[in-house]
Amino acid sequence: MSFLPRADLHCHSTISDGTLSPEDVAARAHANGVTLWALTDHDEVAGQQRAAAKAAALGMDYLTGVEISVTFADTTVHIVGLGFDPEDAPLAQGLAATRGGRDARGREMAEQLAKAGIAGAYEGAMRYAGNPALLARPHFARYIVELGICNEVSEVFRKYLTEGKPGYVPHRWARLGDAVRWITQAGGMAVIAHPGRYRFTPNEEYALFTEFMAHGGQAVEVVTGSHTRAEYATYAKMALEFGLYASTGSDFHSPAESHADLGALPPLPEELSPVWQPLAERIRRAH
Repeated sequence: MSFLPRADLHCHSTISDGTLSPEDVAARAHANGVTLWALTDHDEVAGQQRAAAKAAALGMDYLTGVEISVTFADTTVHIVGLGFDPEDAPLAQGLAATRGGRDARGREMAEQLAKAGIAGAYEGAMRYAGNPALLARPHFARYIVELGICNEVSEVFRKYLTEGKPGYVPHRWARLGDAVRWITQAGGMAVIAHPGRYRFTPNEEYALFTEFMAHGGQAVEVVTGSHTRAEYATYAKMALEFGLYASTGSDFHSPAESHADLGALPPLPEELSPVWQPLAERIRRAH
């Protein structure tokens, strides 16, 4: 029997909207028994060299990673890329274009929040983000928790930052086909991230999977931090139905905020083909 890694292929650092540095995320993953790791910051690969270096120092195998925001059926969908060349120019250009609207969106969110009685939200969120190009809703949420208006980030999202609430501002992200192409042309594999989160109708979900595959997408997250055990089974079945490889990852952002800690999820169901098999040659081996 071949060795099965303890994999965590979806998590975030301070490069995007996490609260730990790439090195500290690596250390936490290693301490929790992860043997194959990928850092997948939102729309940014600036942390890849640091993450890979720390993984090597700790003896973990590493896959390059990113999580790209796309708009599909008027919904924000996330596509994870694994095992690509982080120096690929078209990928870098595409990610830069995707990041481009975040600052303007953040300023509009702050204006909306000010009307709801929360002043200084842009400046407060920037203290958590540091980089306007990567400003995101969790940064605003952390500021609102800091003010004492809400007790935790999830409460802020429910009351202020989801559709129909005072601080929600939609954003037009990359197109699905573009995101998949940037990843695959850079030598990587595209993965539908946490499909259970999107609340699509069955027809919309079928359309997402079908179009994703038509553009060259090959994998789906089955075991991930925001999925229930029932959803593990649902998306395992869909992976088999569509002939997709299966991925897994905690979607860790912060010790205080995340649904699941790094390395804490159960293994992928045995009947699935794990995403690291076709990416074997892309894994940066620690030994």
